[in-house]
Amino acid sequence: MTGTIDDVTALFEAPAGRGALAGVVVLDITRVVAGPFCSQILADLGATVIKIENPAEPDYARGFPPFLGGDETTGFSAFFGQFNRNKLGLTLDLSAERGKELLRTLVGKAHVLVENFRPGTMDKLGVGWNELKEVNPALVYTALSGFGQTGPHRRRPAYDNSAQATGGLWSMNGYPDRPPIRVGTIIGDLAATMYGVIGTLAALRHAEATGQGQLVDVSQQDSVLSLTENAVVSYTVEGKVPTPLGNEHPFVKPYELYECKDGFVFFGGYTDKFWRLTCEMFGQPEVADDPAADTMAKRFTPEVYEAKVKPQLLEWFSSRTKAELEELAGDVVPLSAIKTIDEVVNDPHIAARDMVVDVEYPDFGVLRMFGQPIKLGVTPARPRGLAPQVGEHTDVLLRALADLDDEAIAGLRADQVI
Repeated sequence: MTGTIDDVTALFEAPAGRGALAGVVVLDITRVVAGPFCSQILADLGATVIKIENPAEPDYARGFPPFLGGDETTGFSAFFGQFNRNKLGLTLDLSAERGKELLRTLVGKAHVLVENFRPGTMDKLGVGWNELKEVNPALVYTALSGFGQTGPHRRRPAYDNSAQATGGLWSMNGYPDRPPIRVGTIIGDLAATMYGVIGTLAALRHAEATGQGQLVDVSQQDSVLSLTENAVVSYTVEGKVPTPLGNEHPFVKPYELYECKDGFVFFGGYTDKFWRLTCEMFGQPEVADDPAADTMAKRFTPEVYEAKVKPQLLEWFSSRTKAELEELAGDVVPLSAIKTIDEVVNDPHIAARDMVVDVEYPDFGVLRMFGQPIKLGVTPARPRGLAPQVGEHTDVLLRALADLDDEAIAGLRADQVI
């Protein structure tokens, strides 16, 4: 019997129902974060995502801590589980000719392929964009890389820090009197993930309308550069090269971190309206009428801010806790406690938004991980999904999509192709 994508989708239909991307099949040939997170978002939104790993060298993020239900040898990587949920697992050695043939067969029945190898790697294997578009002209081929598919640096190896360094963000982060500091998360990977999803969906819409696929080329460096806010235009218009400012904004004031009784809060009441409301909230409405700081433009002036505004805020905040300040500000002015991750995970608003989800791994225990921030009213995302074990669904996928019987599959396994 010749299988179809519908057969596979039906076998693994989520109990929560079909998502917005139901029927879209994604081949995921990615590792670590940028690529896996891109395809995970597509999976949460209902796509059938097939994670393809080398049988001898699977995604090395499987060895990243923390581990659920044990250690690195007996447990399951929660890091891997978070970024690979809702996927089917298939092993395939793309260096073997038979492995390439099987991938081409799968490409003929897929809509999207996502990879995050260094540019040229898939071409050397004979399964790059130029080869696979001949197999499936409607294929959306999403390639995430450090420096993109074109340009003089395209072949350079890259990590998240490479993007933070070469995209300009690292040079802007930190404090004026200290060396620059990297952003405290893998923002280069994550930015590429988001642009990868956007590009994939845009290309998929075009492919569905015209039958024409395309290459989606997303660079970590490009992605980071686009996150530098006003840095580019500050340089091109005024010749200013942004440098670290600590917790301050380049020009908006007040808009930073402030110490309070039990920690720190962010306060951003910089407009005339918010400033007046803040003064009233703390029982000193006359402060808003101080002629030295009674307009937004004056408060933006560093000298006025340091002499008049910041000391006043610190006086108001110092005798109150984070919770007291948040309750006082309420829905009136922009004030937020700077929360640690344990406080975030246990935040009732986070719970109400379904942003921490529990998933039971039968052999390892319950994994608590972040949910899906994209909220769709009619076809909600489904973040409560398992990540596959290495090659967990290989046999059923090859039966359904490559028309292979048990004997043929056993032969491929014996030859270490799967």
